[in-house]
Amino acid sequence: MEQKTQHAHSDNAPAQTLSFTTKAVHSGEEVDLREGATGDVVAAIHLATTYARSKVGEPGRYEYARLQNPTREALEVKLAALENARYGLAFSSGLAAETTLLLSLLKAGDSILAFDDLYGGTKRLLDQVFTSFGIETSYVDATNALLVENAVKPSTKMVWIESPTNPLLKLADIRAIANVARRHGLILVVDNTFLSPYFQRPLDLGADVVVHSLTKYLGGHSDVLGGALLVNNQQLYERLQLHQNSTGAVLPPFDSYLTLRGLKTLALRMEQHGKNALEVARFLEGHHKVGRVLYPGLESHPQHELAKAQASGFGGVLSFDVKGTAADAERFLERLKIFTLAESLGGVESLIELPAVMTHASVEKAEREKIGITDTLIRASVGIEDVADLIADLKQALA
Repeated sequence: MEQKTQHAHSDNAPAQTLSFTTKAVHSGEEVDLREGATGDVVAAIHLATTYARSKVGEPGRYEYARLQNPTREALEVKLAALENARYGLAFSSGLAAETTLLLSLLKAGDSILAFDDLYGGTKRLLDQVFTSFGIETSYVDATNALLVENAVKPSTKMVWIESPTNPLLKLADIRAIANVARRHGLILVVDNTFLSPYFQRPLDLGADVVVHSLTKYLGGHSDVLGGALLVNNQQLYERLQLHQNSTGAVLPPFDSYLTLRGLKTLALRMEQHGKNALEVARFLEGHHKVGRVLYPGLESHPQHELAKAQASGFGGVLSFDVKGTAADAERFLERLKIFTLAESLGGVESLIELPAVMTHASVEKAEREKIGITDTLIRASVGIEDVADLIADLKQALA
């Protein structure tokens, strides 16, 4: 009986006519005022691993924590509502979500067509883990949908993109690539971690699956590890849910609660991240010790118009080159006082790192340089602090 499917979907959530901020607060956590109910205004943390039944052959709504948990279900409903998805699944990490997705939908002999600029952990998973299962990945500059179409092979089953990418902030025309995928019968996966559903909703643009690292903007406070998959297709959802249950890559109740709590302020945080990042990007663009600045909100970004067309904001992540050597870049990073030298992104605090030796160290040097990840490229996750303090910190470290 354990293999039965439980649907974590937004059908019972507030109507889609509600605004994003209202859904972020209420979806999945509607107050139960029926007789005997507690009337909790936030989802309770349910720690039980198993659930009682009154008859041997008739389990209740919940059966076993790996299959479903009330706190995790509340989170999955909220995530689905925010991404305009029918179904959501929450995982123990972003890479656990990606692994489950790949195991669920691909087999030996299949191949993936991916953006040439991806999160280093995703590339490591594709190139060093799934090759042993007979699943190959080829990479293409997905800023051009025609290049994607020309790279499709008979074995291609999936297209995998980030938009914006990590760490070069390149964009893919999601709608155009969705059309390519549809023509060839491919599954389009979009990692939406950098913009969050507040700024961009890939399912509305034609994607089949949206991936999130909940660790980043959705959790928002650098205190929870998690991942998510969002889909509209019921058959696809049921297949993913079966594999999640079978492999056990589920988000624990307390982590689900922390993510629920973080999501309530997502809209407020994303607005501040975006405003601060744009000001920081403009400051850096005018500094004589800084080379290229990569941020879709800048008019100098080659895909600035696409960014405005398919998203409602530009996010809080930017990258830039410090003029000089790798040692100069390291000295700059180590002089910062407010920006914290650390991997990850999307927290309320500003984080900064050197991709070549940190987040993308697992990517071969020749490959990094080929796509533009230099030894002096710095990635910053601009937080919600006072932007004048952030700029002053950058200024003194560059001096």
